[in-house]
Amino acid sequence: MNGFHETLFPLHVGFGASGGPMRKTDIAALVSGFEERNARWANSRRSYDAGTGLRSLRDLQTVLSFFEERRGRLYGFRFRDPLDHASCPIGQQPQASDQSLGLGDGETVSFHLTKTYGGLHAPYQRKITKPVAGSVLIAVDGAAVNDVAIDEATGVVTFATPPYAGSALTAGFQFDVPVRFDTDQLEFSLSGFEAGDIPSVPLMEIRL
Repeated sequence: MNGFHETLFPLHVGFGASGGPMRKTDIAALVSGFEERNARWANSRRSYDAGTGLRSLRDLQTVLSFFEERRGRLYGFRFRDPLDHASCPIGQQPQASDQSLGLGDGETVSFHLTKTYGGLHAPYQRKITKPVAGSVLIAVDGAAVNDVAIDEATGVVTFATPPYAGSALTAGFQFDVPVRFDTDQLEFSLSGFEAGDIPSVPLMEIRL
């Protein structure tokens, strides 16, 4: 199994990063003029360029040190997506009612955090594997509960006792994206940076 470090990419640099989700779709054009489309990936994958968040020489040194500690592409790490890092809309605070966690059946005690995108036509449910420590709120039928264990390395929520059958389980949280550097070489030019040349620091989401 590839290594992962439970450490966060420098937050002040990451919040200036650019990027977002991508998908892989095959499109075949037919002689009739119609086309057939096929999704090669069941889940989206996020990529970023953290270079746009570099503001100073100190930022360059911070990222350089972080890169060396990760051994380039070898070790994964946490990244806080500047636009999408919570169970709620941007600018709001997570609430225990934000996202569905599942339905109780009187037997199951462990559930996985997820975030749902869309709703009417084809909602997409994204598995959350790196919740932020201390940010997870859980409710059963709207009532907050505290007798739960949160695995911050996997996103699994475990109740002390099985929620009763038919109960609606919900959650609110902040989360990070597991990523790695998408290069084994960073190229920094001191003169270029001072002249406004922003270096590329590519990051790629990884599956754990």
